Amino acid sequence: MTVFSFAFYMFAVSTVASGLMVTLSRNPVHSVLWLILAFLSTSGLFVMLGAEFVAMLLVIVYVGAVAVLFLFVVMMLDIDFAALKGELARYMPLGLLIGVVLLMQVAIGVGVWTAADGAEGLRQAVAPAPTEMENTRALGMILYDRYFLLFQLSGLILLVAMIGAILLTLRHRKDVKRQNVLQQMWRDPAKAMELKDVKPGQGL
Repeated sequence: MTVFSFAFYMFAVSTVASGLMVTLSRNPVHSVLWLILAFLSTSGLFVMLGAEFVAMLLVIVYVGAVAVLFLFVVMMLDIDFAALKGELARYMPLGLLIGVVLLMQVAIGVGVWTAADGAEGLRQAVAPAPTEMENTRALGMILYDRYFLLFQLSGLILLVAMIGAILLTLRHRKDVKRQNVLQQMWRDPAKAMELKDVKPGQGL
């Protein structure tokens, strides 16, 4: 067995095992940690495929931001784990049925999968050979040269969707006190305070 094959099987087994532990762990914090291991193992597989840019994105975005956010949310929320375990046992048969169906679909897809005759040539036509240009540079040339307008339009669509989601979920409640910065800046000190002449022994 070569070093490449050994590394592939190591990353593959680690990804599958950590993915199973994400769903089987009783502690949500442990599930998030297993999820981080799954992301790291997947990034190793991407590096072996020659997609080092995607691997670094997976580490920086998912491990460095998303998984850490999940970990903070799980650790800061007051979750009743006993109730969660009861709900898990309640829906366990349905979850097992869905899992079996998904496994059967994956097995059917893998069993009938065949490589097309011109697949290798089509893959090489999209990007240059790794010896001619690095994967990151080739991806940048495609995104920021050939598909620059579509790339910017997709970012604009995502921006509009984010603003729309904020506006749709924004609710102005009258019973919640809000800070008005302009009102605080423009206030008159003479009107903000009122002096009281308290007589001795009178009290407020």
